[in-house]
Amino acid sequence: MTEFWLISAPGEKTCQQTWDNMMVATTRTNSLSTNHKLNIPDLKVGTLDVLVGLSDELAKLDGFVEGVVKKVAQYMADVLEDSRDKVQENLLANGVDLVTYITRFQWDMAKYPIKQSLKNISEIIAKQVSQIDNDLKARASSYNNLKGNLQNLERKNAGSLLSRSLADIVKKEDFVLDSEYLITMLVVVPKTGYADWKKAYETLSDMVVPRSTNLLFEDQDSGLFNVTLFRKALDDFRLKARENKFTMRDFQYNEEELKADKEEMTRLSTDKKKQFGPLVRWLKVNFSEAFIAWVHIKALRVFVESVLRYGLPVNFQAMLLQPTKKTTKKLREVLNDLYKHLDSSAAGVIDFAMDIPGLNLSQQEYYPYVYYKIDCNLLDFKL
Repeated sequence: MTEFWLISAPGEKTCQQTWDNMMVATTRTNSLSTNHKLNIPDLKVGTLDVLVGLSDELAKLDGFVEGVVKKVAQYMADVLEDSRDKVQENLLANGVDLVTYITRFQWDMAKYPIKQSLKNISEIIAKQVSQIDNDLKARASSYNNLKGNLQNLERKNAGSLLSRSLADIVKKEDFVLDSEYLITMLVVVPKTGYADWKKAYETLSDMVVPRSTNLLFEDQDSGLFNVTLFRKALDDFRLKARENKFTMRDFQYNEEELKADKEEMTRLSTDKKKQFGPLVRWLKVNFSEAFIAWVHIKALRVFVESVLRYGLPVNFQAMLLQPTKKTTKKLREVLNDLYKHLDSSAAGVIDFAMDIPGLNLSQQEYYPYVYYKIDCNLLDFKL
C-alpha cells in the first residue's frame, strides 16, 4: 500500500517511550504496520488563538496543495501518454521515490525557516504552490492547444476516403489544370464497385473524356479514382454518379494550399517536440516542489493539532505508520486501545459532523490521537 498514517501521541516519561510502546503494540507481536519516526523541528508555537485559526487554514491549504500535486502528476501522465514506467520515473521528491522521501522526511530549513511564525510558513507554502498551479494552467493550455491542432490535422489525414484529407495522396499529374473547358474530379468507389465504375463512368454524362480514369489510392473499403470531363457536364455527372452509388469528392487541386497544409503539419509536429522536453522537466521539478510542500503541511498540521490537544510545553511524538490492506482494521483497533485514555469520548470513531474550534473535526474521522492520511497513489491509474 502507498498509504501512510501520520499520527502523534503525547510523550509519556519521554517521547522515546511513546515510540517504543507504539512499536510493541503494532509490530513486535503482530506486524500490523511498518513504522518510522517523523522528525518535526522546534517550531514557534505562538498564541492559542493563532493556533486555533491556523488549524482551519491549514486544513484548507492541505486540500488545495493535494489537488495541485495530483494535477501535476496527472498532467505528467497525460503528456507522457500514460507510459507508466516513465511516469513513475519522473514522479520523485528531492530525487527519490515518494515512499522514501516520506519515510526519511527532514524539514527543509532553507525553504521553510523555523524562525518564522507558523502562519508565515503556511503563507510561504500557499504562495509557492499557488504559483505552481498558475504556471501549470498556462503551460498546459499552450501545450494542449498545440497538441489539439496537431491531432485535428492528423485526423484529417486518416480515416475514410469519403472524409480524409487527400493532400498526401494526389499529385499534380493526376489532374487537368488551367483548362477553360475540362475539369478533373475525384470519385470514391466501393471496392465491390470497381468493375461497375470502369464500365459506367464514360456513360454517366455525354461529355466524359474516354479512358480518363485511374485508381489513385485505396484503403480497405474504397478506391479513389480521377475522371476528366467537360465543365458544363459536371452537374449532370454528379447526379448520375450519386444514383450509381459513386461519391464525388469536392476537391480542387491547389498546390499552394497543399504545400501550406504540409508545412503546418511539420511546424506543429516540430513545435510539439520542442515543447515536450522542457515541459516534462518543468513538471518533474514542480511535482517535487509541490509534493515536498504537501508533506511539510502535514507536519505543520500534526504540530498544531498536537499542541492544541496535548497542551504545552510541546511534548509529543510524531509517527508515520504504513499499514497493509489486510491489517488496517486491526491496526485501528490496536491504536484506539493504546490511546483511548487520551480522550474517552473518542474511543470509537466519531463520524458525524462536529464543530469544535481548533480541532478541525467537521465531516471527518476523529480518533483519540492526532491522525492524518498521506496517500502516495496520486494518479487515476495504479502505478
